Amino acid sequence: MSEPLKPSAPPFQRILETASAFQASRVLLTAVELDLFTLLDVAPRASAEAAPVINADPRGLDRLMNALAALGFLVKREGRFANAPEASRFLVRGKPGYIASLMHWVHLWETWGTLTAAVRRGGPVDRAAVGERGEAWLEAFIAAMHWRGTQHAPGVVGSLDLTGVARVLDVGGGSGAYAMAFVRAKAGLRATVFDLPGVLPLTRRYVAEANLTGAIEFAAGDYGTDPFGPGFDLVFLSAIVHSNSPDENRHLLRRCAAALAPGGQMVIQDFLIDEARSGPVFPALFALNMLVGTLAGDTYTETEIRTWMAEASIEAISRRDTPFGTSLLVGRRGRSA
Repeated sequence: MSEPLKPSAPPFQRILETASAFQASRVLLTAVELDLFTLLDVAPRASAEAAPVINADPRGLDRLMNALAALGFLVKREGRFANAPEASRFLVRGKPGYIASLMHWVHLWETWGTLTAAVRRGGPVDRAAVGERGEAWLEAFIAAMHWRGTQHAPGVVGSLDLTGVARVLDVGGGSGAYAMAFVRAKAGLRATVFDLPGVLPLTRRYVAEANLTGAIEFAAGDYGTDPFGPGFDLVFLSAIVHSNSPDENRHLLRRCAAALAPGGQMVIQDFLIDEARSGPVFPALFALNMLVGTLAGDTYTETEIRTWMAEASIEAISRRDTPFGTSLLVGRRGRSA
């Protein structure tokens, strides 16, 4: 007895799946924006019961919750909805596994909606500077960077040679996740987080929550213009160069090199795109994220960043790829520089 033929996917299926992928994304992000998963973790609720609590229309919320159940984020039994195990673990505010970066993705939805206009004009559409986007945007952005940083910082810092390193400058250090990893990695090491005045109150809060205030210093300023101070043994730039133009990066790396003691290390972490600029996928998409969200940012190649480091008298540059899609370029300031 022959088996029934299984229908093969039509050749255009991938195109349709890619075109419609935004729908599932928007369902999840709307639930995050409404903080629905936190509500449902207290107790299962019918959509009509949940609607007034989160200021939603009962019919609209019912359709959303049914879609979340179809996607596997909720479980529906006898008309009541509960979080699926994955949602309960990662989507409930206050839990250790909570993915705090998701509200930042809500904001990215807004900027990515302008992609067509940004491609036509070659830059962002009515994008304010980081310090002018409001407290809610900034808090979500720093929370996203902190969540990612806490996942990756111990491994990144653990891969570095900290012999002779007593002072670390974390440029644009955000929440201080990497500065905290540095001081935890080596007894007696002190780190300075340099960031905008509006960011540092958030940094201080994260550092205080980790009980590391005594080991970390804070310096307010614009990394493009304000002085860093001299004599650092290591200058660390994580997810910084992609926010700037090539000329801004040349200027920044020269200033970072000047902040290093002779022989001190410069460490740059970022998403590197290949020399043809057509892959890997994430850096190629991230270049568009910079197009819609920054005035001149981009994803850069290894050759470009190496060139800027060399122009800043950084020598013996090596590359190390991380398990989570970023790369480190590590070099030392020439002793005669």
